Amino acid sequence: MVLAALVLLGAVCAAGLIGFVYYKETHLPPVGEFDTIIVLGAQVKADGTPSVALERRLTAALEEAYRNQLLKGKFPGCVLRLTMPADRLIAHGVAAADIEAETDSFNTRQNLGYAQSIMDDRGLTAALIVTSDYHVPRALALCEQVGIIASGKG
Repeated sequence: MVLAALVLLGAVCAAGLIGFVYYKETHLPPVGEFDTIIVLGAQVKADGTPSVALERRLTAALEEAYRNQLLKGKFPGCVLRLTMPADRLIAHGVAAADIEAETDSFNTRQNLGYAQSIMDDRGLTAALIVTSDYHVPRALALCEQVGIIASGKG
């Protein structure tokens, strides 16, 4: 009887956790004001092409950069986790001087900490974090920890 109760309790806890994660992923706040875009890294294939996840992130970053340009008359700066995608952004009109590749980090927390330093150096105040849908809530929580004012897009 005790074993059945523990199994049932475990199932309820797992269902609650899955429901919470689903809610957080589907109820993201709208994209707010930003003066830079931070594209979090994803796999680059051996032949140098971006993975599907990275391609989606770059596309979303470009869409928001163009929207920002239309609204404010300029492209925002970009902080990238990887060096390779810079070529794609440059080919779509982002000035090389507006792209800063951050290649020293090994995880999202370090990446955002280094990005905060880059933002401080450039006088930037608010970021749009571009990552995968499921990763946006965690990335925004990490932004808060390192002092980045941010909104997210997945």
